[in-house]
Amino acid sequence: MSTIIDKAKEIVERNGMTSKITLLQGKMEEIKMPFPQVDIIISEWMGYFLLYESMLDTVLYARDHYLAKDGKIFPDKATIHMAGIEDGDYKDEKIGFWDNVYGFDFTPLKDTALAEPLVDTVELKACVTDPCKVFEIDLYTINAEDLAFRAPFSLKARRSDFIHALIAWFDIEFTACHKPIRFSTGPHSKYTHWKQTVFYLREVLTVEDGECVTGFLASKPNAKKKRDLDISLKYELQTSDDSRFAAGGLDFKM
Repeated sequence: MSTIIDKAKEIVERNGMTSKITLLQGKMEEIKMPFPQVDIIISEWMGYFLLYESMLDTVLYARDHYLAKDGKIFPDKATIHMAGIEDGDYKDEKIGFWDNVYGFDFTPLKDTALAEPLVDTVELKACVTDPCKVFEIDLYTINAEDLAFRAPFSLKARRSDFIHALIAWFDIEFTACHKPIRFSTGPHSKYTHWKQTVFYLREVLTVEDGECVTGFLASKPNAKKKRDLDISLKYELQTSDDSRFAAGGLDFKM
């Protein structure tokens, strides 16, 4: 859609590829393709939390209208994962800040701050729980309506600690390559600009090694802005001896 296509045309011409490469400017849903089918679709459609401001709807449109039988999509699989983290200092800085703003009580803004997920880099050592796979996408079979989901999670504590937030990240796979390729945007991997998505909890959870935080993660496109997301979290911690119980839920706008 952007004017960078003008420079792309110059580059194609300078490298003697005008007979092999055709550049089209416009929205996939609106342009007229010069041929009825394609063998391969390549797209970097992923957004924060995988689906925020993503272009996946457009990729699925291209698949349904142009991909030949047995055609390939790159990448073709994506998975959202979750974990629980200890992040007391940063939570106090981001959320507790509103308790005292230069001597004034700004606590009504706490709920607003909690409702906005933070996109930031989380250190692996902050992870209190094992990761949990929550939502999977197969680009060959998924439909646009499937992108609104509600999925269970179970996060097992790997040490006794506090949980201040739940984080989400995604993995991407290119399974149709001669040698399958994948990369992760998780805290255990090299830095990517997608970072991780942090959902701060209203209350601090105290977990012992081996205990599980269970719940549901739900996400759907915003009714007014389809590239924005409405995300909700329901979580519960109950010890085997019933000595501790905690439950809660939060709604987020992204």
